[in-house]
Amino acid sequence: METLGLPGGALVNYIFPNNAHVVWSIMIVLYPYITGLVAGAFVVSSMYHVFGVKEFKPIANFALIAAFSFGLFAAVPLLFHLGQPQRAYEIYTTPHTTSAMSIFGYVYSSYLVLLMIEIWIIYRRVFIEKANEATGVMAIFWRVLCLDITTYNPESAQFDKKVAKFLAGIGIPWACLLHGYVGFVFGSVKAVAWWATALQPFIFLSSAIVSGMAMLFVMYSFIMWRRGGHYDYVLVKKFMISLWMAFILDYSLEVLEVTFVSYEQGAHWAVIKPLLLGPLYESYVLGQMGLLSIGPLLVLGIVSLLDIRGKALLYLANLGSLMLVFQVLVMRFNVVVGGQLISKSERGFVDYEFEFFSKEGLLTAIIIFVAPFVTYYVISRFIPIFEGKSMDTEPKRGIL
Repeated sequence: METLGLPGGALVNYIFPNNAHVVWSIMIVLYPYITGLVAGAFVVSSMYHVFGVKEFKPIANFALIAAFSFGLFAAVPLLFHLGQPQRAYEIYTTPHTTSAMSIFGYVYSSYLVLLMIEIWIIYRRVFIEKANEATGVMAIFWRVLCLDITTYNPESAQFDKKVAKFLAGIGIPWACLLHGYVGFVFGSVKAVAWWATALQPFIFLSSAIVSGMAMLFVMYSFIMWRRGGHYDYVLVKKFMISLWMAFILDYSLEVLEVTFVSYEQGAHWAVIKPLLLGPLYESYVLGQMGLLSIGPLLVLGIVSLLDIRGKALLYLANLGSLMLVFQVLVMRFNVVVGGQLISKSERGFVDYEFEFFSKEGLLTAIIIFVAPFVTYYVISRFIPIFEGKSMDTEPKRGIL
């Protein structure tokens, strides 16, 4: 270097002119995170509707509504990221099998339709009941929603249960495909060393189930506290055991990913190691793989293995769930933004600074993230989610 007359480290931290900024920022972090919440919440719903886990019955329909609420906004971050969002419909009108995002458009939209149909089937009895009780404009609204069918009987309930179970059964592999495909989108970009692993789809899928379950429990706990309702401690215990097992699988895959690359000692590790020990040391080593992983493993392990009851069980369950909600969010950031910190020259790193008021800034991300919760609240004003009214309850005589 001295013979070239260059300052020390000039070639070590060299980046190309077209690599000065991180292109996929917070919006692309939020996109797989919300998509993961959809898949995770649906899995919880299917635990009762498909596998008949009785303990999950009180939150099965709640999980389905939550999955739908998140699903409505899963693609919104992509629209904010696009330079021409008004042309987004062309992903459907000009499909191409070689485009990962084009195929994702069909997977995402068809899954959203499946959620809508399953919710309609489960709450059809409620819609019919409201159509018979309402008057004026609301009567028209409910009659349209129940397709002008105003009678319901035990045979209808049995049919709806079979259809709902069938749709939930289809939805499980569809949910896995939905978020596994998001991981595939990143894993297929071999030019980025941090993404070039066949484990990427499985890591995204397992972390999606963890984040969806954790977020669902936090929502359930808050709603019960806000309503002054009774916590189902049997449900809480079963839920935490399931969440703990799901996170053990997820964490194992994350550890295996780094262990394999480091053991292989290939060209990628020469770039990834300085990344993990440098720009991502705090967020990845200390945050994702340290505090936000070891903490939930210990907390949920204590809840699952020891005979903890009452408020202590509830507090520890919320603590573990909250840590996992942030763990997966930090994981998404480390993968999406962290992977782009590696310069295309592979001789240095790109700087990334958070923005707040920009089109893809933190304020926009917060608004988009809050939107599903507002949507859930609006839906809950029309559908009795926790009141036990659905196809599982006996219909009123007035609608026989």
